[in-house]
Amino acid sequence: MKLFDVIFPIKNVYAHCDIPCGVYDPKPAQMAAESVYKMVDKILNSSVPNEKDPASSVNYHNSTTRYVIVKEEQAELCKREVLILWTDFFKEENLKDFPELHDLVWKTAKLCSKNKREVSLEAAKELQTSVNQISDVFTKVKAASK
Repeated sequence: MKLFDVIFPIKNVYAHCDIPCGVYDPKPAQMAAESVYKMVDKILNSSVPNEKDPASSVNYHNSTTRYVIVKEEQAELCKREVLILWTDFFKEENLKDFPELHDLVWKTAKLCSKNKREVSLEAAKELQTSVNQISDVFTKVKAASK
């Protein structure tokens, strides 16, 4: 068996399952959208470094870099969570009751990408609004299915 383990080592595998567990929630997307907004706000409202203090400049660039990285990670997470709801939770029959859902999800996914490319409070706020609209539809669909 040791030879087998050497030839075929065990590897960790990570994936979102397609088992109909029914555990879906828009909260992760909402939290990610809020994080995007907060990071954009921090980027735009960071104190300009004191040119005479090298440490101030280093700290400014370090913080700004971190804000940008978190903003982009959270925008990608938001997109992933929205698309999970779209592909795994929402069903074709939901489009009859919510005909705007397809365009809303498409627009939201595009807003996630826009927020990765840009530093705009307006775009970040639009993302929050769109994700909250998806959450509202989610809540109504879930309530109707009980």
